[in-house]
Formats: sequence, structure tokens, C-alpha cells
Amino acid sequence: MKLQCVECGVTYPTSEIVVRCMCGGLLDVVHDLATLRQTVSASQFDERLTIRSGPLASGVWRFAELIFPDALSCVVSAAEGNTNLYASPRLAQWVGAEGLFLKHEGENPTGSFKDRGMTVGMTHARAVGARAVVCASTGNTASSLASYAARGGLPALVLMPAGGVAAGKLSQTVAYGARTIEVRGDFDQAMRLIREVAVSENIYVLNSINPFRLEGQKSIAFDLLQQLNWEAPDWIVLPGGNLGNTAAFGKALREAVDLGLIRRSPRLAVIQAEGANPFYRAFRQEFQHFQPVIAKTVASAIKIGNPVNYPKAVRSIVQTNGIVEQVTDQEIMDAKAQVDAAGIGCEPASAASVAGVRKLIATGQINRGDRVVAILTGHLLKDPVTTMEYHQGKLSDVVPTYPNHSTVIEGTLDQVRSIVRTLLVS
Repeated sequence: MKLQCVECGVTYPTSEIVVRCMCGGLLDVVHDLATLRQTVSASQFDERLTIRSGPLASGVWRFAELIFPDALSCVVSAAEGNTNLYASPRLAQWVGAEGLFLKHEGENPTGSFKDRGMTVGMTHARAVGARAVVCASTGNTASSLASYAARGGLPALVLMPAGGVAAGKLSQTVAYGARTIEVRGDFDQAMRLIREVAVSENIYVLNSINPFRLEGQKSIAFDLLQQLNWEAPDWIVLPGGNLGNTAAFGKALREAVDLGLIRRSPRLAVIQAEGANPFYRAFRQEFQHFQPVIAKTVASAIKIGNPVNYPKAVRSIVQTNGIVEQVTDQEIMDAKAQVDAAGIGCEPASAASVAGVRKLIATGQINRGDRVVAILTGHLLKDPVTTMEYHQGKLSDVVPTYPNHSTVIEGTLDQVRSIVRTLLVS
């Protein structure tokens, strides 16, 4: 196993603290696939589903050979992964996809998919003797880093856009003990500061620019393929912000095919918010031009205008014959209301994937009979304020198409009876 630059091909040993090539290119963790073809199998991973304790019980470390095989003796884990794959006839009908599944990464320990990457990144940080860990974040990375740093015994520093982080995520970060700095600027400004301070102070960066973070996030794809008995769906649809999952999924699917775990690769569909859509704009120009944007969307987790994983994400879309689409905040929040009302629930950014499936079916890019897995990236309680503001009609430029109003009464039995009777006939 080694690190290799996706731009110039220069390699680095995994024992070094390096998250970006000297040429500025992104790094991949490169596995010896020829050897792995002889040593791993789907049945081997299936047998591990019976393990109830230790690293191999994790839905990440169950696939250790494909992620970070030398680390099992020093893993920092919170039993992440093993998230549910839901089928909902109600949602399938609303979306228009007969074979719709929802993979809910909000069921991870800190409530988002970031825990899958963080267990691997933090494990590598400890393995190479990092003094401290740092990240820029719109919320989910921060809360995950803070939790895993506390477990791993490392000091943690987090930079967040001031006023741009949902209260649920900020409270987690503070509670887990990370030193939190709110930057007067957006996520991209915080990310620029992280890059500079990491170099000058030699501390370990745990944003998705870190190749070990993405190795952990690959396990989402492995996990859902295993849940489908290693029969690949036609589509995997996911939200696009910093594009770490897009990069990770493409790599995971490529490796799964190369290793014979699946016969063919699903296609990827990446969904961006209309107000934070640089990847979509580049896709529309066949990736001939990339221009960052000033991000604006109610879905704060994907409110990113200059995604660091753009080159790897392009590779994933090209290799899977994928597509990129955009959806409005109105479409995102309406989809979220439907996911929530199905008893599953998610944060706004997660709902972009469901809104995207609905739009792609309406435009004929996904067939109604296709088998589709939509990724939900975060838990409903990550951003409860936005949920309530939707139902109360308080969100700017968003009309609550599916409101669930609270009713205030004086406390009389007749009023309660009236409401109950209305409920029973609805």
C-alpha cells in the first residue's frame, strides 16, 4: 500500500504525514489489487457479519483489507457503519422509482457519514504520531473529528464559518471538546486557512483532502453492495458538496469490479444544490472548465463553492458513466419532508439525493424500473431549526408544500376531541 498523486504519479509511503503532493495534486491510497484478488472474497466479508466486538464488527473495518490493512492493532473506532438500507413504498411512489432504497448514513455514531472516514483518518493520525488534528467544516466533519479525537487522545482544532453551522452540529463539536474557531467567511475561506496552518505548524488535516478519510468513506459503497448480496444497483445517487463521497464511491466501485466482488459498476448521480453547483456547471461543459461559486443554499452540509475533491470526482463520474444534476432549495426541502414523513428522517443536504432521483426520473435519465440507492448523509436532528422553519413557512424562498403545523389550544377536552376526530378521518 502506498500514496500516489493523481496528477503527476509521484508516490509517498503511508508512514508519512502528507495529504497533498508537492505538485499540489491530490493523493490516492493505492492497494495491491493483484494480491487482493487472491486473498479477499465476498464470502469472507459476509462471514464477518457475525462478529459482535472489536474492529471487525465495524462496518468500516470489516473491509480492512480494502481500506487500511495494517492498522487493526491501533484502530480508533466507535462501531461506525452497518447503517440501514431502507425500502419505503410511500417514498418510492412519490419519487417514481419502483426499486428505491435509502442508505442512511445519519445512523453513524455522531449522526453522519463522516464517521466512516474519520475512524480511518484518526487511526492513521495516531499511527504516524500526529501531534494534533485539524479540519475546516460546515458542521458534520467538525462533530465527527471532535468525537474521534477525544477517543484517540489527540488535541483537535476546528474552523467553521461564523453563523453558517447548524446548532446541532456546533453543539456536538463543543461538547466533544474540540477547540472551535468561527471564521468570518465561508467554508472555502476556512479551508484556505487550514491548508496554511497545517503546513506552518505540521498538524494533521482531517478534511476529505486526506486520502485516508476517503478510504473510510469507500466502505459506504462496500456496505450497501453487501446488503444487496453483491448485486450492484443500476444507480447510486448522492449529494455533492466537497465531493469526497463522489471520489470515494468511484474508487470503491472500481476496486469492487477489479476484485470480482461485483460483475458491473452502478452509475453514479451526484446532486448539488442550485446555489452551490460548481460541479454541475462543470459537468454541463463536459468538465472542460471549472469555476468556483459563492455558495448559497439552505442545505448547509453541501454549501461549498470550491470543492477540494473536484479532480477525483470528475474521474468517478467519467469512469461510472455518471451524471451530475442540480435541485433547488424548494425541491430539497420538499423531498426532506417526504423522507421525514416516511419515518426515516434526514438533514436537508441528505434530501438532495432523493430530490435528485425524482428529478432524474421526471426527465427520463433514470428509468422507473431501475434499482436505485439514494444516500442519506446526515441525521434529522443535525439541523432541527431548518426542519421547523420549513413547516412554519419561515424559510426564505421556500414554500412548505407538505407542512405539518402544530396546533395551540386552551386545554379543553372538546378541542382535543375535535382534533382526534379530524385525525381519524384524514
